[in-house]
Amino acid sequence: MSFLLRRKPLDAPVPDRHHRLARTLGWPHLIALGVGAVVGTGIYTLIGVGAGLAGPAVILSFALAGLVCACAALAYAELASMMPLSGSAYTYAYSALGELIAWIVGWALILEYTVVVSAVAVGWSGYAAGFLQGLGIHVPQMIPLGTLGAMVVHVNPLAVLIIAVVAGLLILGTRESANINSALVLVKIAALAAFVLIALPHFDASHFRPFMPNGFVAHQAGGQTVGVMAAAAIIFFAFYGFDAVSTAAEEAKTPGRDLAIGIVGSMVICTLLYMVVAAAAIGGLPVVEFAASGEPLAHIVRTLGNATAATLIAGAAVVAMPTVLLAFLYGQSRIFFVMARDGLLPRGLGAVHPRLGTPARVTVFTAIICSALAGIFSLADIAALANAGTLAAFTAVGISLVVMRVRNPQHPRPFRAPMPWVISTVTVAGCVYLFLSLPERTKVLFFTWMVIGLPVYLLWGARRSLLARAE
Repeated sequence: MSFLLRRKPLDAPVPDRHHRLARTLGWPHLIALGVGAVVGTGIYTLIGVGAGLAGPAVILSFALAGLVCACAALAYAELASMMPLSGSAYTYAYSALGELIAWIVGWALILEYTVVVSAVAVGWSGYAAGFLQGLGIHVPQMIPLGTLGAMVVHVNPLAVLIIAVVAGLLILGTRESANINSALVLVKIAALAAFVLIALPHFDASHFRPFMPNGFVAHQAGGQTVGVMAAAAIIFFAFYGFDAVSTAAEEAKTPGRDLAIGIVGSMVICTLLYMVVAAAAIGGLPVVEFAASGEPLAHIVRTLGNATAATLIAGAAVVAMPTVLLAFLYGQSRIFFVMARDGLLPRGLGAVHPRLGTPARVTVFTAIICSALAGIFSLADIAALANAGTLAAFTAVGISLVVMRVRNPQHPRPFRAPMPWVISTVTVAGCVYLFLSLPERTKVLFFTWMVIGLPVYLLWGARRSLLARAE
């Protein structure tokens, strides 16, 4: 039972060159990574899903989800500056809460990142199919293959294609991928700015009445969970990409400074952008007219009579949404990489390619898993399931913040979160409440994933981790 007490020391030795990543990223790359991860399917697609659950009060859902994420971002920034190693919440929990909790967090992060990549690939395929259709090219989104139990299994050719392309970029080089990501992020922000400029002249305040048709608290109605908090629990998916920045800790040139700038800076930019776009969308068109659309922003612009701009916005989404894929596939590969390097997963996955300097094996492995999931689940199911894993990780980070303040008060902290007890309380309480607001099916799937993970740890990680071998 020693695994209950094993903790990774803060001064753990630097990994050998075969398991160490090069420091090639500056703070502009990290902000672009965060913005690229956050601004994507959440605003391009899930704004419609959230509006269907909360009505015009979806703006309030964005604000509440953003508040919880802002507190979590401050906790991440402090812990990342203390422990500039890859692994994100998994690494912080390993030092603060012990190996077993670290495994649970890592297992939840595997769920989060893998499912997010699948979700974004599915969302991107919808925009790509519509864009290609406008050019006279028909590519089916889903090709049925058969059934697995009560579930229909499909292959989504466009989703598989984009995952393969992004994985290839990541294998070729981290800095090269970051440069491409930065350029695409600018395209994405320009498209959202264009949407706002087109929608604002049509702004109608009457579209905001009734403001909260489904109430505030999540509740069952019409066979689904609705309300402002129900929408916030789903829209939360649109915010949390900033934690992908913390997975780049080991590759940041000056981690003590750059990580805090990347995490907090990307959250501020994205929250402001989301609020403006959501207000413009609802003011431009009543919620009921775009809530069910698979491409709500392009649908709004098209309905307002600007078909050319709608095509361009859809095209920008096709070009720029892969930045989310890149950020999360990058983060997922680093989570797998660090867990393998620590011995909690097979060590072979933690090897760095001798020429490219990237974890090629684990990137390919991650891409295969994500491609498989993209052909099984719907976008709404994927987003909710990803949120469950993230909420678990954020809760651990909130607790780790105060644990490290108590246990290691003198350890250098290049960035110190203000009011740590308040930040921790809001993060943990907000995450628990949002988790309880998720659909019941999502909770069942999440705990099923946890039940699968525990014996994997007991049979492998608890015996083969580096700390276990040291004992």
